[in-house]
Amino acid sequence: MKKIEIERTLKDYHWMMNTVKMMRDSLQSAGTGLVAQYGDEAGMPKAQGVTGDVVLSEVIRRGKRWDQITEYESKIKLIQSNIYVITDEREAEILHWLLEGKSHSWISRHMGLSHTHVNRISISIAKQISENVQYVQNVQKCI
Repeated sequence: MKKIEIERTLKDYHWMMNTVKMMRDSLQSAGTGLVAQYGDEAGMPKAQGVTGDVVLSEVIRRGKRWDQITEYESKIKLIQSNIYVITDEREAEILHWLLEGKSHSWISRHMGLSHTHVNRISISIAKQISENVQYVQNVQKCI
C-alpha cells in the first residue's frame, strides 16, 4: 500500500471502525418489508432492468454492504498489524490520537506542538508503515 493511501486510512480509521460496527449490527437482522405482493399489485408490470423480487434485491444490497465491510476491515487490519513499527513516544502518541479520530489541530493543541509539526510526524508515521508493508510483501514474495 502506498504512503498516500496509508495517510488516508489513518485519517479515516476512526469512522471506518464505527461504520463497520454499525453495518455489522444492522445486517444481523433479516430485514423488513420482504413480504411477497398479492392481489392487484402482484399482477402489475415491473420496471424494466430491475428485478421484481424484493428478497433478491435485498440480498444484493446486503451483499454489497458486506463487500464494503470487508474492504474497510482489510484497511483497518493493515494499520493494526503495523502499529508496532512506530516506536518513538511522540509518534506513538500522535498515532493514537489519529486513530481516535482527532484532527491535526486538536492533536497540536493537546500536545503543545505546531500544526505543521504534527502534520510532518503523521506523514512520517504513514511512511514508516508503508515501508514496513512493502518490506513484508517483498519477503512474502521471496518465500
